Amino acid sequence: MPENYKRKLTAILSADVEGYSRLMGEDEDATIRTLTSYRELMSTLIQKHRGRVIDAPGDNLLAEFLSVVDAVRCAVEIQEELRVRNAELPENHRMEFRIGINLGDVVEEGERIYGDGVNITARVEGLAERGGICISGTVYDSIKNKLSLGYESLGEHTVKNIKEPVRVYRMRIGPEAATPSVREEKAGPKRKQKATLAIVAILVVATGAWAIWNFYFRPPPIEPASVEKMAYPLPDKPSIAVLPFANMSDDPQQEYFVDGITNDIITALSEFKFIFIIASTSSFAYKGKPVKVQEVSEELGVRYVLEGSVQRTGDRMRINAQLIDATTGKHLWAERYDREAKRLFDIQDEIVETIVATLAFEVDAVERERVARKGPENLDAYDYWLRGRDAWFRWTKEANAEAGSLYQKAIELDPSWARPYCYMPWVPVNDMRMGWSENPEKSLELALQWAQKCYALDPNDYKTHWTLGYVYLYLRDFDRAISEYERALALNSNDADFLAQMTIALTLMGRPEQAIAQLKKAMRMNPRHPSWYWTVLGGAYYERGRYDEALATLKQNNKPSFFDHRNLAAVYIQLGQLEEARDEVSKLLEKNPHFTLKAVNNQPYKNENRLQRLINDLRKAGVPE
Repeated sequence: MPENYKRKLTAILSADVEGYSRLMGEDEDATIRTLTSYRELMSTLIQKHRGRVIDAPGDNLLAEFLSVVDAVRCAVEIQEELRVRNAELPENHRMEFRIGINLGDVVEEGERIYGDGVNITARVEGLAERGGICISGTVYDSIKNKLSLGYESLGEHTVKNIKEPVRVYRMRIGPEAATPSVREEKAGPKRKQKATLAIVAILVVATGAWAIWNFYFRPPPIEPASVEKMAYPLPDKPSIAVLPFANMSDDPQQEYFVDGITNDIITALSEFKFIFIIASTSSFAYKGKPVKVQEVSEELGVRYVLEGSVQRTGDRMRINAQLIDATTGKHLWAERYDREAKRLFDIQDEIVETIVATLAFEVDAVERERVARKGPENLDAYDYWLRGRDAWFRWTKEANAEAGSLYQKAIELDPSWARPYCYMPWVPVNDMRMGWSENPEKSLELALQWAQKCYALDPNDYKTHWTLGYVYLYLRDFDRAISEYERALALNSNDADFLAQMTIALTLMGRPEQAIAQLKKAMRMNPRHPSWYWTVLGGAYYERGRYDEALATLKQNNKPSFFDHRNLAAVYIQLGQLEEARDEVSKLLEKNPHFTLKAVNNQPYKNENRLQRLINDLRKAGVPE
């Protein structure tokens, strides 16, 4: 090692501003003035406690101290002084810092320091709340008997590029802080008796608390899953299933909101190419059921399982999450997030980032940036989008219209958020393909407009290209359709529903064999897939002329949809079973009285002969013109 490098053990303090981007966006000049003033105060206090500022880029500040006691005392004084100053400012202009402290080994180069000690400090700081302080286990061990302050254990956390988990504690400061000193009095006989009773009472409570913790709250031992018993071979990359988070709120109407959080985590993880993620449909098959992690692992063929809960009360939200290696039965990571509800998307990002860091030692920064999605500024917009998505999946004319109205409200509340724009095109396309639209051409024109708006807002999201491909398919612009689908596939090859839906395009474009192979891949990623997978696979077999396999596949669906009855009618005609075909048409018209051969003619077949074959089969089965 060169002479100008040296290692040392030092106390490191890291601080940054909570909500700095928002403050800059609302009033840049005022934010810079406040930041400059607060940074000067912090530098003065750091010098007072025999520390030195190492760096202060943007809204961050890094300092080191010879004494860990000095570092903690300095952090407490900083937060107390800033609390006083913030009280004098309007609420939307207050600047609150998060502070993290670690005692660790660093490499010193001139005036700069590097290494694990600094990295751990930054991660510990990220766990602090606004106006709060978090410390690592090494700091706690050094000060617990020296400073009479309050501490709350946050458990162990896995930190990127650090082999061992890091213990983290939250310091209780301000009004909730413990009394720093205890007044001593000479105890008389009665006081001694009272003190003895108090000690006994404390012991009883402590013993009871210990028993309750062990009986109710300690994570139960997990029996390891057997790789030999798994229904599917383990993939050659980290594999994970995210179980539906439990709704711990008093309001059962919050179920859709909690389900939305689970879905978003699954979607975010699917965009990391090195992870094999089970689709949400298979995960949600376990919703509300008392299941064992071992069983989930063996039934879905995955190594890791994430489970958690959500409690939403007013403007606060508490999310608990834990990641388990089912093959060993070990808890790899557990965390509790107690934040303002408007910080939901920050919490989701932290959960995904921690999982990724746990499953891989290093993920390219470019890939992290690529998969980072902008969440809405308005939480109500997210709420309307979730409700709209639920309505769309009800598959009725009325529900389809309701979905469009709810997406529109989400857009009005947050016009810069791309997601509802991306889902809006599916509403008019559904109107057209289901025979609900009075003007199919106008419906497709509207769908394209929405898809282009989505692209303008977020061209790097795979769902943008998925939606564009879907619209171009129905516009019969097949070259653009397949180009957009392939761009979406390059961005995310882990979304089972996307892979399955893309096979519809492959089938309609005359590539049913490729569709069949891709759909079977989607079924592995989504073992408990929705029934429409059977519908699509049966349609691909029909297009390929494999009618016996088409019939067997379509019969797999215990809850046949309108499209199942349509496909079955066509298959039965090819098999020469006219009565069975007419029976399927009767069931079809019960579910969709508006359906005619005119609607079939709107299907975007690239090969007109294949489309004509379907129309002729359905005409023979009794579908009205």
